[in-house]
Amino acid sequence: MSTRDAIALLAGAVLVASLLGNTNAAPSQATAANPLANADGTGRGLAPITSRGDRARATDLINALSVRAMGGKDGYERTRYGDNWADTAGAVPYSHNGCRTRDDLLARDGDDVERAGCTVTSLRLTDPYTGRVIRWHKSNADEIQVDHVVPLSYAWRMGANRWPMPKRLNFANDPLNLLPVYGNANEAKDGSGPGSWLPPQRTIRCAYAVRFAQVATKYRLPVTRADKTTMLAQCR
Repeated sequence: MSTRDAIALLAGAVLVASLLGNTNAAPSQATAANPLANADGTGRGLAPITSRGDRARATDLINALSVRAMGGKDGYERTRYGDNWADTAGAVPYSHNGCRTRDDLLARDGDDVERAGCTVTSLRLTDPYTGRVIRWHKSNADEIQVDHVVPLSYAWRMGANRWPMPKRLNFANDPLNLLPVYGNANEAKDGSGPGSWLPPQRTIRCAYAVRFAQVATKYRLPVTRADKTTMLAQCR
């Protein structure tokens, strides 16, 4: 082997080693869960839905949703769903584990997670809504917000105002309905349904529609006609 070849081989080995050891690299989308295989919400994030078969399953799920007109927001307050990030929900994963729901979700979806007891103090997150890689610390808490995929105010206007409190508490703390995301994206969404807001990252929109439909199905919540039409369009 010539000296030049030996140098090239050594350089290549160093490059591979550095890539394998690079803990700051963004996690692959393959580490996120396909929502169709994540019915309890304990899998992390949202993986794009790309196969023809999965898109057919997605449209079947969305087609089964019931439709009704949106009601008023009278009487809605966040407290109608219990304490913020309560650990006392009766029938959802992570409940009664001694940690706030927000910290459970940050730990579920984050990489390089650091904690002080239950409290997540720092992590790296690939935001499913924008694709942005966020290196987060609790000193800038609002940079990552935990989104209710089906917003609490939306659910209230679609029938949750008539639910018993235990069901609303479950809904607000169910990991199936919760995604840590870039704070600005969450604020832009506010209480909107899919007909008014979709994730900026187009490749994730069918997965987002599926997750919205999964939550609505689990809680027997109707959606508006415009929302259902938009959701179907994302998966065709």
